[in-house]
Amino acid sequence: MRGAVIYGKGDVRFEEREDPRILNPSDAVVRTVATCVCGSDLWRYRGINEVPEPTPIGHEYVGVVEEVGDAVRGVKPGEFVVGGFRTSDNTCPVCRKGAHANCQNGTGYDGCQAEKIRVPNADGTLVAVPGEVDRDLVPSLLTLSDVACTGWHGAVSALAGPGRSIAVVGDGAVGLCAVLAAKQLGSEQVIAMSGHADRQEIARELGADIIVSERGEEGSALVRELTEGIGADGVVEAVGTASARDQAALCVRPGGMIGVVGVPHGGLKDDGLFFRNVGVWGGIAPVRRYLDQLVQLVVDRKINPGRVFDLQLPLADVAEAYAAMDERRATKVLLWP
Repeated sequence: MRGAVIYGKGDVRFEEREDPRILNPSDAVVRTVATCVCGSDLWRYRGINEVPEPTPIGHEYVGVVEEVGDAVRGVKPGEFVVGGFRTSDNTCPVCRKGAHANCQNGTGYDGCQAEKIRVPNADGTLVAVPGEVDRDLVPSLLTLSDVACTGWHGAVSALAGPGRSIAVVGDGAVGLCAVLAAKQLGSEQVIAMSGHADRQEIARELGADIIVSERGEEGSALVRELTEGIGADGVVEAVGTASARDQAALCVRPGGMIGVVGVPHGGLKDDGLFFRNVGVWGGIAPVRRYLDQLVQLVVDRKINPGRVFDLQLPLADVAEAYAAMDERRATKVLLWP
């Protein structure tokens, strides 16, 4: 088969790789129907995270099961499936508490930007999509592997819900999905902080009531003005940089909650959060916790998180996909094998 391999800064290649095979009875092999580039992949592409040797890359996928190990009972060959960006057995004590991203037996993948994928912990990771899957549903189902569930986790962590105001810092795919989630969870007012016209349009389509394009103190002053002068009840931080976390702290009201789901590349300074009674929750999204609910919402066409894909390319053009996201020519790129 062929797949993406990162060699170092700015160097992603599409090349021959060994076909995946069943190594453990709990494994499945999935033929990729679609995959994509994640914003977190760019940390290695930009040279921020070191790449010590050529490494298969990618962790988001949907596909069709080709083969399962002897212990797999939950999915079978021929089924269209989606799985989270980390595997989980869905049975350990941590999974039973809903923290699947921290499964005691969880693993990552050997690169999902490839024509086929070995999925460990198949029973606890993969969710079969009911019925025939129309091609137009594939982008939205693909987001459930990571960004849609991560955005949902951010909104849940910010305590999004009826009667609450939620501001979202970050207009990448995760931030846009957090906007969708906050609205779906019943929030009364959803404020998207975005300085890009194309992403502002997507945010509005996904449920943003108000767009704030300003940043820093000017942006937080506008958020306070929109929220009785005190700040949002909850803020989703969907970037991970120190400046984004500072922005979240500026925008949240006393007694509010910050949902942190941006991969951390900068700390969250206290800056009086303790004395303002501001809570902080979040972390790596437990995708499996949300998958069943969100798969059904997509299949029923009640949500369309696939709107975050504004560029689609053949998998063979994966290098261009990385360049387009790195240069901000695309919000998120879908790859078709």
